[in-house]
Parts: sequence; structure tokens; C-alpha cells
Amino acid sequence: MKNGAIRFRTHEPDYSDIPVPHFDWGETIYGSPTEVLPHDTPEPLGQFMRITHYVDANLYHDYVTGRSVTGIIDMLNSTPTDYYCKKQATVETATFGSEFNAARTCVERSIELRNTLRYLGVPIRREAYMFGDNESVVNGSTIPHYKLHKRHNALSFHRVRETIAMGIVRFIHLPGEYNPADMLSKHWGFRQTWGQLRPLMFHHGDTITILDEQEEETDKSSSN
Repeated sequence: MKNGAIRFRTHEPDYSDIPVPHFDWGETIYGSPTEVLPHDTPEPLGQFMRITHYVDANLYHDYVTGRSVTGIIDMLNSTPTDYYCKKQATVETATFGSEFNAARTCVERSIELRNTLRYLGVPIRREAYMFGDNESVVNGSTIPHYKLHKRHNALSFHRVRETIAMGIVRFIHLPGEYNPADMLSKHWGFRQTWGQLRPLMFHHGDTITILDEQEEETDKSSSN
């Protein structure tokens, strides 16, 4: 896409209006775990970084093998820096399992990215934000007393929940039409993905104004 470009937007995203329920994980089986921090990192200097992930999965994406696909977009502050689009290693028979596998991959990438930034001397915010569009998976990850009903997803289930209990990640539900990782997990046409692709690669101003500009374009087209 010769007209596409990734602009470096260094300001932190504002998540202050996102309602995040706070639960006490101290009474869970995880025993109030804490993140293990490396002791040989340099002193962090400069502007703080907020890590954001968008995650999605598509059940039965590959008709030959029956495997699902995981799609993840990683962002530092307001700039997309990396993406992940890959078939899952196992065949899942339900969306719940494929989405939990994707969430597990995402938290592992988040931990790896945190450590990389620490060794580069970059100050990071305590919690990363992970947005997913499967509400049952988000609730199952964030509510301490939630019970696992599908035993074969146990390891992914506990990996994600323990990471959340450590305070490394906040898992937030986001409707699918606003989740840019949806582009990486499904077969879409350009027209269907334009609304999610434009803020990432085809918008040269502040993305907070993109909705107003779209309304202006709509008004102009309707008047013509």
C-alpha cells in the first residue's frame, strides 16, 4: 500500500474513562503473585510508555487442518509497533478455547516486551491494556471466582488469569467492530477493514479527530 504510513505518536493513550472492576485476588489459588523483575536493568529514563495489545482469534480458520488463527496488534503509547498473525498449534473445537489460546499468546508477548523495554532503559507503566472482543473470555480471565468448565483449556486459562492477578495486564472487553486485531484473524476485503485500518496506516493527523473528519466527509458526500 504505497499511500500507507505508520506515524510515530508518542503521547500515552487516555484510558481514564474505561471502567475497570477491581477484584481482590489475594484469596484465590494464585496466592497474590507478584511480577518477577530483572535486577540487572539500567535506570529507566525518558518518557513513560504504555503498552497496549489488541487480540482476536478466528475459530476454524484453516479448513484443511481445522486450526484457528491468532491475531495480535502491539502498540507502544499510540504507535503500532508489531503484529502477530499465525495459526494456532492445536485444533480447538470452540471459540472459547481459541480465544483463550490467543489471550495466552498475547500475555506472553506482553511480558517479553516489558522485559525488552526494561533492558533498553525505558520506563513503562505498571499495567498493560489488552483488548479482546470475546466477553466470556474477558470475564473468565478477570473474575477471581470464575470456574473453568472446559478442562483442556486449563493451562491457557490459568496463564492468563495469573498474569492478570500479578497486575501485569488488564483485560478489557471491546466490541469486535472496534478491534483492529479482527483484521488479522479473518478473511476480509479492504472495504470491510477500512474503518480499523485508517487510524493505523492512513491518517496523518491526531487520531482522536478521525470520527469528526469522517462525519464531515459524510456530510460533503451527502450534499453532493
